[in-house]
Amino acid sequence: MFLAWNEITRSKLRYALIISVMFLISYLVFFLTGLAYGLAEDNRTAVDKWQADGIVLSDESNTNINMSMMPIKSIDKIDTKEKAVLGQTAAVIQLDKKGAEKINASFFGINKDGFLMPNIVEGKAFTNEDETVVDNSLKKEKEINLGDIIKLAGSNKKLKIVGFTDNAKFNVAPVLYVSTAAFQQIRFEKSDTSENARVNAIVFRAKNGSLKNVHLKDDGLTSYSIATFINKLPGYNAQVLTFGFMIGFLIVIAAIVIGIFIYVLTMQKTTIFGIMKAQGISGFYIAISVILQTFILAVLGITLGLLGTVGTSLVLPTAVPFQTNWFFFLSIGVIMLVIAVLGALFSVRTIVKIDPLKAIG
Repeated sequence: MFLAWNEITRSKLRYALIISVMFLISYLVFFLTGLAYGLAEDNRTAVDKWQADGIVLSDESNTNINMSMMPIKSIDKIDTKEKAVLGQTAAVIQLDKKGAEKINASFFGINKDGFLMPNIVEGKAFTNEDETVVDNSLKKEKEINLGDIIKLAGSNKKLKIVGFTDNAKFNVAPVLYVSTAAFQQIRFEKSDTSENARVNAIVFRAKNGSLKNVHLKDDGLTSYSIATFINKLPGYNAQVLTFGFMIGFLIVIAAIVIGIFIYVLTMQKTTIFGIMKAQGISGFYIAISVILQTFILAVLGITLGLLGTVGTSLVLPTAVPFQTNWFFFLSIGVIMLVIAVLGALFSVRTIVKIDPLKAIG
């Protein structure tokens, strides 16, 4: 440790450059991780709020809730612990005033007495078909407040915002919760409260959390686990895989870069290492010093990259889908550190082969 740290403090500029490169790469990796996680969460937070085990869709839907449709009375054909109907449709909304911004949104038609009713962080739950509870990102990003009236593009339907919930996005769009009667008006442009009214899905909680304990009495329906449903969301899996590969390659690149730097520095110090060996210092001691030096440089660079990422997240606009996940950050930091140290082992092989006489000349 003494040899490793002493050399770093004596050649500050040289090692500062290595730390800077490590900082920039780790900062990029952490920032992309935060963006990837934030985007992934914006696809699914409304689904996670259900705390459900599975969802029932029509056979023809191909696991796409937008393409699924069934009579509301289909809920009686599902034997499970707890169940709730769900209507879902995408729409464009705007404040009921001239020149208001148009916003892409997703409507969830639910029974307010069921378990799909979200937590209320401000205001109250809807009580009729002309009221709605919305994701609070609309307040933070679009300055929409309690009591505001919104209208749907291409429709005469208007809704009053009576409550806000948190973390309720579906396919990156804020969710507006309405009654099943309001959903019929939004989706089908007619009010229908009879058993012939239609919904997109039935969400359930199974006994012991197992789909084996769910029994369907209709051949036209299929049950899926929530994990399967989320993975089949349009674009979700491709997005996760894309960012995953990008982050993985960046980690490998960071390890290669730090390994090359250490190898070049080792080759430049061949004469010095030869003199040290001639003085009786073992190759093992020198090799350990090089590995410790790499460890210190990597820790400093990764730590600065992590601090830079957290600092940046504090000043990002709310519209940027960035979320901090300490488990991911710490795991990636450890992986980068381990791979960087493994990269330094290439330098150790060179040190072991140094012949003191040849090195001194």
